[in-house]
Amino acid sequence: MRVFIIGFMGSGKSYSGKRLAAALDCDFYDLDALIEEREEGSVARIFEEKGETYFRELERQTLHETSNRERAVISCGGGTPCFFDNMDWMNAQGVTVWLDPPAELVLRRLQRKPHKRPLLAGLETDEQWLAFIAKKMEERRPFYSRAQIVYRQEGEDANAAEELVNVLQSLGCE
Repeated sequence: MRVFIIGFMGSGKSYSGKRLAAALDCDFYDLDALIEEREEGSVARIFEEKGETYFRELERQTLHETSNRERAVISCGGGTPCFFDNMDWMNAQGVTVWLDPPAELVLRRLQRKPHKRPLLAGLETDEQWLAFIAKKMEERRPFYSRAQIVYRQEGEDANAAEELVNVLQSLGCE
């Protein structure tokens, strides 16, 4: 079993993914962390020094390398499903779960660590952030909506992993 957690930045993919992996007794992998380890630098630095095209190609390659990881929960970057054939590939390789919080919740979460988000550079006011987040979420919705499971988040909730375990078990994923 392989579970791919997708969603916009700040949707809780890593947080929920770690808890889901523990509950399912699986390994947890963060795609961005695998890329950072490989490149010996942060995603922000890779974007800055080598550009988004380079990053997206590296992201795709690293994603495909997860095919040898059995019984794994893999947290993907916010843009991962939107490039190449990544969404089709993930759906063929395992179960995809879209964490879908409202833009206002994403804003609160992202404001905690804005320096780690290269796409947010240059945004200064809450209104600018919220407009950017809402626009990007809408642009990515067609890709995210192809996930096999959609988990709508209404607020800060620590039960996402528990609820997802129940959904996955009902689908025969154990």
